[in-house]
Amino acid sequence: MFRQQILMHYLIYLIGLIGSLAVHQVVYANDTIWIDVDTTAHTLTVMQGDVVQVTFENVAIGRFGTTRFKRTKDDKTPLGKFRIGWINDNSRYYRFFGLDYPNRETAKRALDEGRITQETWLSILKAINKGKTPPQNTPLGGYIGIHGIGPGDKEIHDQFNWTNGCVALTNEQIDQLSQWIMLGVMVNIH
Repeated sequence: MFRQQILMHYLIYLIGLIGSLAVHQVVYANDTIWIDVDTTAHTLTVMQGDVVQVTFENVAIGRFGTTRFKRTKDDKTPLGKFRIGWINDNSRYYRFFGLDYPNRETAKRALDEGRITQETWLSILKAINKGKTPPQNTPLGGYIGIHGIGPGDKEIHDQFNWTNGCVALTNEQIDQLSQWIMLGVMVNIH
């Protein structure tokens, strides 16, 4: 048992080390374009370096606010720096820009705090190191992104934080935002 624990810790160390040295083979977006989501001001701003390109107001977040310690079904928006990991143009929310949540930082913090197992940590790292979307069915939640309201009620969107943890804009705002979004664009949620 003790020998297995030592082996598991060593394996976690090696995977983390390899992941930090890995060079991604996927060509990502120009790193100068990035998204800033201010959950207090309820704005989403497209930045190019330090220059504001456009700001969208009245964005909705998780119905129970934000957290650095997201859990499945807590309806909170995770805080941190993420990247656009996938795009679904046919989402029930009109269009969905998926984030690479849980990312390495989020998963490491959860492992250190005992909120996920070593096996879950390893499955997240394995996906990240292969340049794939991390598992979306862990205790940390998943399917976090930026999306429209689909056929939803615009008045509800205007008045309430209503998502399960995502950042929501109107469908028209999502159409405007689309010109800036591609795989790899950094999203800072604070």
